[in-house]
Amino acid sequence: MPFLGQDWRSPGQSWVKTEDGWKRSSDEKNNNVPEAKRCCEHEEFYKEELFLAMSYDVAAKKRKKDLLNNNNSSSSCVRTAVYFHRDKWIYVHKGSTKERHGYCTLGEAFNRLDFSSAIMDTRRFNYVVRLLELIAKSQLPSLSGVAQKNYMNILEKVVQKVLENQQNVRQIRELLQTLYVSLCSLVQDMGKSVLVGNINIWVHRMENILMWQQQLDNIHINRPTSKGMTLTDLPACLQLNIMQRLTDGRDLVSLGQVCPDLKDLAEDRLLWKKLCQYHFTDRQIRKRLILSDKGHLDWKTMYFKLCRCYPRKEQYSDTLQFCTHCHILFWKDTNHPCTANNAESCSIAVSPQGFINLFKY
Repeated sequence: MPFLGQDWRSPGQSWVKTEDGWKRSSDEKNNNVPEAKRCCEHEEFYKEELFLAMSYDVAAKKRKKDLLNNNNSSSSCVRTAVYFHRDKWIYVHKGSTKERHGYCTLGEAFNRLDFSSAIMDTRRFNYVVRLLELIAKSQLPSLSGVAQKNYMNILEKVVQKVLENQQNVRQIRELLQTLYVSLCSLVQDMGKSVLVGNINIWVHRMENILMWQQQLDNIHINRPTSKGMTLTDLPACLQLNIMQRLTDGRDLVSLGQVCPDLKDLAEDRLLWKKLCQYHFTDRQIRKRLILSDKGHLDWKTMYFKLCRCYPRKEQYSDTLQFCTHCHILFWKDTNHPCTANNAESCSIAVSPQGFINLFKY
């Protein structure tokens, strides 16, 4: 029967540790020693060597454990670096397979796609803000604790960016108001595990939202110091052409409050007609016809009424892309491991609402 103890050497034998490893002692040396003395020395030698072997095993196990912990720590750091910085794409899988178990969640995608860097890009800023607004309305409880924390960190960067460049103030103010209203209703249900984390953490975050709202309310747009040409110095046809590039009717109203000349242009019926036709279909417009006192269609009033009834058309300079061949969600300027012959033909643009719909199961 083989010896199964921690010491792999068989009992009753004398072993000697050398540079090449453990070796049995020669019988010639043992034969020169008397039997009783040889047995005593053999027993003491065996105990000493057994103690050294056990100490060696303990030290070896400790070194192996430390090495394993160091490898796990280093690999975890590498995975973290890849998770947040290298891989800016994510495989969207909605069921378990032999290769992948489980499914991809909204919080995982929100962490992997590096929205923190996307808000610094002017082309992606409105896209990310709209996505933050949609998540604040209904999807915040579905995020994991890490994703909720990442959401608040990204929101803080958005506010700081707006405070620095003094742009998109109204849009971010509406985002904060939407988030605050949602949190007020969710915090009341904290006992039902609606939000992850202690309630004091969310109360502190709500206080930060109120502070950001106050900072945005106190912002003052600084006029440029250089005495160059302004919008009012341009001909009326150019001013009207610039106004036609605005896609939000509230921007037209705000622009008309600058001076009386711009106010007259902001009330142009053709301008509001094109704005209605851009955002809404002919069928939607026919259902909400409004006549003015002079018997003409009041396109301005119709626009704001249509906005309350139907969603406006969304258009972004840069959006997330979804590969229909390999089911990977990625940014347009990042490479993903696509195996299709023509990867560009397999990519489709994903709207903010479409992004959320990908993770509804």
